Order: sequence, then structure tokens, then C-alpha cells
Amino acid sequence: MSVDQKIFTNGAAYERLMGQWSRLTGTKFLAWLDMPKGLRGLDAGCGNGAFTETLLEHGAPASVDAIDPAEAQIAYAKAQKSVAQVKYQVADAQALPFDNAVFDAAAMALVISFIPDPAKAIGELARVVCEGGLVATYMWDGFDGVPVSPFSRAAKALGFGGEYALPSPEADTQAGMRALWQGAGLEAVETCRITIPVTFKDFDDFWQSCTAMPNPAIQFMRGLSDADVKRLRAWLQDSQPADAAGRINYTAAANAVKGRVKRR
Repeated sequence: MSVDQKIFTNGAAYERLMGQWSRLTGTKFLAWLDMPKGLRGLDAGCGNGAFTETLLEHGAPASVDAIDPAEAQIAYAKAQKSVAQVKYQVADAQALPFDNAVFDAAAMALVISFIPDPAKAIGELARVVCEGGLVATYMWDGFDGVPVSPFSRAAKALGFGGEYALPSPEADTQAGMRALWQGAGLEAVETCRITIPVTFKDFDDFWQSCTAMPNPAIQFMRGLSDADVKRLRAWLQDSQPADAAGRINYTAAANAVKGRVKRR
């Protein structure tokens, strides 16, 4: 099953599904990057602005250009906060609308596996970043790394399918990321794995948050009967036991990579 790219056009639904986990992972990602303050930054594939806001809070850049191909996501991001140093615009990471060497750093958050030609996108990031500048990304680690992975496991256990094909699945592994960065001519390439706790206040919060939008891990639900949806819900409730306070707890994981633009 291929991924419908239109699932990422609802900024509010994406916020409930993924915003808080993007911020939590993004905070750890930025700590690993350890960038100096006052940089000119690019957030490529900014979605609804969750990582952009995290970058502003923890990275203290001088300015940020944030781009995404989905007009609705950009509109949502613009509506959340009016921040003078951020410029949002609709654009494609594979064909960036910027001159060469205009940024000190560029990053993509939870995007790279959805890009049809990630090598082209990384080449574009390297092109618009100045000599010695940083190019980095992080992406959920495959089938079991995403915050909604219990749904994928439930689909497999119940025989509902649930397998989905991202445009560039190899790009979410550390090996795949390293190959892309080295292929773009970036230097001092490093990778790491980031894990985060995923917590919902109760099972209803877990269910409603994860089904707020037809994300790749739950697209299989579109073809289920009401009876099968009830089976799915029951399986998940049994397999995700709540703690003493009623919370649902598990972990998610992402891979990350960083490298420097060669000095010309």
C-alpha cells in the first residue's frame, strides 16, 4: 500500500497526532546538533511548524525560512504565531527557491522518507548552505519506531494488512542516511538514534489522537467494517495496558544524521 500524500494537509489533525512527539524528538535532536545561536536557518518540510517552533525555542536562530509543499500546513503554521524571524512559504525541498550558500544550517524533521528523491533534496540543502554549514535530519525508525506503531502491529496480528510503502523507506535508517549525506559530498557525517516516551492520558486519548488523521500506519482502517474496527480497538486496549493512573505508555524512536558542507 502506498502512502497518500494528501494526509499531511490538515495542520490541526497533524498537531494532535504528531506535533508533541515532533517537538520532544526535535528538542533532543537540537541538543545533539549543538548549534551556536544566531544562525540563518532553513526548515525544509516544516509541516504545521512544530519543529520550527522548537528550533526557535531551543536553537535561538537569527532567522528561519520554513518551507512545505502543502498550502494548508503552511497556512496553519502561519496562524499559530506571528514571529518576525520566521518566513513561511510553499515550496518543494527538491527544488528550493533560494540562492546558493544563503543559510548557515538546514534541517528536515520527519520528512525525508516521504520525499520521492531524497538525494536530490539533500543536494539542494547542501547547495543553499554556506561552506562549513550544517545539514541534518531526523526520521522515525521504520515500521516500529513511529508513535502510532501499535496500530501497525495490531493490523498485522489481526490480518488486516497494514503494510505501507513510503516513497523512500531506506532513508529512515542510519545506514541509508549516512549514504545520502556522503553521496551529497557532505563531510564529518555522524548518525545517532533518538528515543522518546510516548504517553497518553488514557486509552480514549490514545485512540482519538492516533486516528485524528489518516496517517500511513492507519490507512488500512479505511477498508474495515464496524465490527473489525471494534476488534482492532479491543486488541489495542488489551495489548496497551494502562498504568495505575490510567495512562498509556510506550516508546518511539528516530534516526538522525548530520554533516558539514565542504569548504570550496
